[in-house]
Amino acid sequence: MGRVYVIGVGMTKFDKPGTKPGDYNDWAKEAILKALKDAKVSMGEIEQAVAGFVYGDSTCGQRAIYEVGMTGIPIYNVNNNCSTGSTALYMGKQFIEGGLNDCVLVVGFEKMERGSLDAKFKDRTNPLDKHYALMTELAGFVQAPPPAQIFGNAGIEHMKKYGTKPEHFAKIAYKNHKHSVNNPYSQFRDKYTMEQILNSPKIFGPLTKLQCCPTSDGAGAAILASEKFVRSHGLEAQAIEIVAMEMATDLESTLSDRSLMKIAGYDMTKTAAERAYAKSGVTPNDVQVVELHDCFSANELVTYEALGLCPIGKAGEYIDRGDNTYGGKHVVNPSGGLISKGHPLGATGLAQCAELSWQLRGLAEARQVPDVKYALQHNLGLGGAVVVTIYRLGFPEHHRRAVGSRKTAARVVELESKL
Repeated sequence: MGRVYVIGVGMTKFDKPGTKPGDYNDWAKEAILKALKDAKVSMGEIEQAVAGFVYGDSTCGQRAIYEVGMTGIPIYNVNNNCSTGSTALYMGKQFIEGGLNDCVLVVGFEKMERGSLDAKFKDRTNPLDKHYALMTELAGFVQAPPPAQIFGNAGIEHMKKYGTKPEHFAKIAYKNHKHSVNNPYSQFRDKYTMEQILNSPKIFGPLTKLQCCPTSDGAGAAILASEKFVRSHGLEAQAIEIVAMEMATDLESTLSDRSLMKIAGYDMTKTAAERAYAKSGVTPNDVQVVELHDCFSANELVTYEALGLCPIGKAGEYIDRGDNTYGGKHVVNPSGGLISKGHPLGATGLAQCAELSWQLRGLAEARQVPDVKYALQHNLGLGGAVVVTIYRLGFPEHHRRAVGSRKTAARVVELESKL
């Protein structure tokens, strides 16, 4: 099967629902145009497109993509809960990997309502009915947002099994809010103290408001291409290879093991990660930067272990050592993550892809992680699906020459300005 590359990315700033000018199609247009410009390709070169969104009518993808051209290409609409963006990316990758196309557009967007998420359709079976039923049996059900209960209970189980403290969850939120200060695309760019995070309004269990992701509006896009397309267009210097990409859905153990962490997707994540590592030959020790689905701080903590970033039961020690931030073993969520950057469901996976592409290309500015060789992406949707992706520079020598040329040009400009 052919190799697949990300040759261009783009996204909008994420904003609080109801405050962002325009509509979903306007935001998608902005993200797509940025991605096309980054990739140096035209809409006429796009052979198929995949659009991801959770809230909207059936052909919102067409309506959004028509903003940049009605070219007659196939357009697929994808909804896979919070992993929608990465699911759309996964589909686009398969089109190229299987030899059907050389250039594919993937876009994700969301226009959300304010407040915590809840079931949209009350007249049919909830896709999470079995998850909620088991959670209720194991831990009860209270007047709190249901997603916060699922992930909060996973955190409580981790505390009981391994001695994790509420401060560990707060440290994750502290880190992500601090990271987002340097991200112009983030919904929130405020730095908080540990005291502010711990004392913010309680949501459920150890989770306070500043440890929970907000609902958000926004869009993200990526252009995927084959090696033939990359070489014919001279895009080697910016091409990011998708080394491995694996999706997993719920396993029997999600419910049969009667574990609150597994209800929250632990086994899905572990399965997808192990497959990605095996396929690529990359290990967690090879990775420098991670964009991880931190819908709640508890999920980030539990996911460290599912991804193999630290041994099972040692997430608290991993956090205390600072191994999840700059100067540590990995930099997790340099973008600010969902907690601070925001979480427009269909756009999240594409925003993660954009951030990791910028990190690998050395374009992340104040939040740049040094010497990035491998980047890891984790995007989770309950009900369920998780996508784990590993990226690297596709043509490192071309990239190094391009960076050297840019530095030389910048130095010349600097010297000329002093004359």
